[in-house]
Amino acid sequence: MRKIVHRHLGKVVAGAAVAVAGTAVMVGITLPGTAGADEAGGAGQGGRSAQQQAGPEQAAVKPGVVEQAPAQTERGTGRDPLTDDEVERVEKLAVNPQLFNSSEDVEGDRGPERLGVDLAEPEDGEVDDPNAPRRAEVSFYDYRDDTLVTRTVDLDTGKVVETGTQHGVQPPLSRAENAEAAALLIADPLGAGLKADYKDAIGKELTSPDQLLLNGAVYRASPGAQPAVLDKCGEHRCVRLFPKAKNGPWIDARSLVIDLSARKVAQLVRG
Repeated sequence: MRKIVHRHLGKVVAGAAVAVAGTAVMVGITLPGTAGADEAGGAGQGGRSAQQQAGPEQAAVKPGVVEQAPAQTERGTGRDPLTDDEVERVEKLAVNPQLFNSSEDVEGDRGPERLGVDLAEPEDGEVDDPNAPRRAEVSFYDYRDDTLVTRTVDLDTGKVVETGTQHGVQPPLSRAENAEAAALLIADPLGAGLKADYKDAIGKELTSPDQLLLNGAVYRASPGAQPAVLDKCGEHRCVRLFPKAKNGPWIDARSLVIDLSARKVAQLVRG
């Protein structure tokens, strides 16, 4: 039976749902139960050492190049789900040199953070057309200016047919974002409780997100209900983590919020 470590970080999280205090509105997240917890969709697969408390002016942007789109291979038809080949192809087609060079991902590297790829909805008049163009919608997050970028790619022509940008829109987090949030937390003094709980449960030091299975929820600020450092959450990309030690218990970190845009960690003030 799995247990939840809470000696350092707060009360036990019981049941399948995590109660959210009035300090935040969270994009839907349910703490996984004991069955299948190791296969949670938000499980972190890796991360890097965070530059603790590093502002944008301190983080050096690494050079990079735009990848060439792979040759078109396996294709779906009509409203079939996108194939793995199609997903790989449109992710690369959607990032032209201009977008690549003007954007940053969650680690501060050149190029936007890839969030997801979905089959685009048909346009008016195409619903019943078996020969309607097949399109994919690719979403990215640009950490340089906190922008959600959406690009629609025609799968037949390989061309970007539509581009949209939005501010203040926070879709679910990617695995890379959860891993980077964990790296920042581990490197921050406020992560001391998480590391102590991990050592109590596993008997080893917590040094990397690779040691955890991660779920995360977008955090939005409620003015006046949390530390001022979190006032921009919602405009910034902020996350609350629900970490689980690999082959171990869940660890309660609900009181901590990681601002991925500002690369800062803060603790919620409990009423």
